[in-house]
Amino acid sequence: MILSVLILGLVTAQRLGELVVARRNTAQLLEKGGVERGAEHYPLMVGLHAAWLAGLWILAWDRPPNLAWLAVYGVLELLRIWVLATLGPRWTTRIIVVPGETLVRKGPYRFISHPNYAVVVGEIAVLPLVFGLTAYAVVFSLLNASVLWLRIRAEEAAFAEAGSQPAA
Repeated sequence: MILSVLILGLVTAQRLGELVVARRNTAQLLEKGGVERGAEHYPLMVGLHAAWLAGLWILAWDRPPNLAWLAVYGVLELLRIWVLATLGPRWTTRIIVVPGETLVRKGPYRFISHPNYAVVVGEIAVLPLVFGLTAYAVVFSLLNASVLWLRIRAEEAAFAEAGSQPAA
């Protein structure tokens, strides 16, 4: 039980910390002339993630964690760090297009177009599995897939409209 609360506490602190960084980065990108796109689906995305985490607190706080799944989640967090470090001040939870900037094509972006979303897909599925919540993992994975479908379409349209090209 103590380990479960610790895990959920760390994930919650991480997410809240990321929101602080995202807010700062968003403000800086907007100051550089950035324009937000896809804002209409942003509350849906935030609501989904908040519901996912709140539900885990309700259902998992007293469940013993599966250490193998926890190790998988740890690997996902290392990948998350790689993505955030690669994007640096360009990382945000919103879609902000700064005219004239090129798309990032280094780090994990050399291998796939949306590594951050790939990590999120893994996190949404794996953290519930740490606590033996298979049905929860499936339900939230399906909900997340529907939000990501909207999100990725909006992001790709925004970058295409801005004429953003991959960096050399």
